[in-house]
Amino acid sequence: MASIDEQPYSVSIPDSELDFLKKKLELSRFPDELEGAGWDYGVPLPHVKRLVDYWKDGFDWRKSEAALNQLPMYTRDIDVEGFGTLNIHYVHQKSDVANAIPLLFVHGWPGSFIEVRKLLPLLTAGGSDHPSFHVVAPSLPGFGFSQAPSKPGFKGPQYAEVVNKLMLALGYKEYVYQGGDWGYVLAQHVVTHYGHEHVKAWHTNMPAPKQPTLFKNPLLFMGMFFLSYDASSMKGVAHTKQHRLKGTGYFNEQATKPQTIGYSLADSPIGLLSWIYEKLILWTDEYPWTDEEVIEWISIYWFSRAGPGASTRIYYELTGCMTHDTSHGTEWSSVPFGASYFPKEIFQLPKSWSHTIGNLVFEADHDKGGHFAAFEQPDVLAGDLRKMFGKGGPVHGVVPGKNGY
Repeated sequence: MASIDEQPYSVSIPDSELDFLKKKLELSRFPDELEGAGWDYGVPLPHVKRLVDYWKDGFDWRKSEAALNQLPMYTRDIDVEGFGTLNIHYVHQKSDVANAIPLLFVHGWPGSFIEVRKLLPLLTAGGSDHPSFHVVAPSLPGFGFSQAPSKPGFKGPQYAEVVNKLMLALGYKEYVYQGGDWGYVLAQHVVTHYGHEHVKAWHTNMPAPKQPTLFKNPLLFMGMFFLSYDASSMKGVAHTKQHRLKGTGYFNEQATKPQTIGYSLADSPIGLLSWIYEKLILWTDEYPWTDEEVIEWISIYWFSRAGPGASTRIYYELTGCMTHDTSHGTEWSSVPFGASYFPKEIFQLPKSWSHTIGNLVFEADHDKGGHFAAFEQPDVLAGDLRKMFGKGGPVHGVVPGKNGY
């Protein structure tokens, strides 16, 4: 049973906030732009001007708000050791299938709970040929409509504590997990602290393995020297190197000085728009974004409970201000996991390396899709989860009594 502190939640942004945003947009000042620069220097000026005009005069937030409020949203208080109580926002869509599999969906940056919307009808649908899921999609602390921590040191174990306690409070003592971006990173922390007892299996659409080492992965390590990688693997490695060379400036800033960039994101709607829009375009596989989709996505950050700057601190906390990698404090786990590979994901490393992440039992390779798989390719991602957890799949029945049929 869910505890009594659960409260239904509806998004309701005051008119005064909408008026304030319009005034900010009306007062926008744009930078100049070099002739023929294209995307080489960042988001082209015509893109931002078009989107600002639409945000100011064409976008109907009340329409989006009404659509968001069709989602089954709630808040509840979660006690976090050493950090007091945080009020956490989440979507909780139950299936009509009695023994559906509880699934925790965790977003990343610059995503939000909105990424689960297209998946909900697919994952909760019943059928004789595929499993069904009860889906829980929280806004991480500091994102969306969840409260943010108020003091430093909120790291991987604390995020893991929040999402695990949320599942337990909802009555899901055993569940499975899906996530990309920070959702992938936090999966490692959740599995390290709550694997086997609570987390029975997990899946990611952004596997980001470490390079094999002689002592931890001797066979994979030797393979790097004596086996040839195929053309696809080498292309993926080149793509990853290019991303690290030219696409990680935002990461370095947010991981070292999140407060500094936070002023721009909190005060300037066009600063926030350009900062995130760049990722929406460059990290997806030619996804046909509509202006409405883009501005709704950005508006969730603008109207977020703690303000858009709060979301960037996860980079600082989980890298220790760039003193260690994001998996610091996690362990290889025998909890079974699956990986889906999309060709425009920002990290593309040899698939054999995924064994360094954990107990790899399922893989699926796709020819279309990028970083926001749940939004770009929801049917494909849902299909992978059905295969992994369905009859004949490697983890069918992994949650006792919950096979999804």
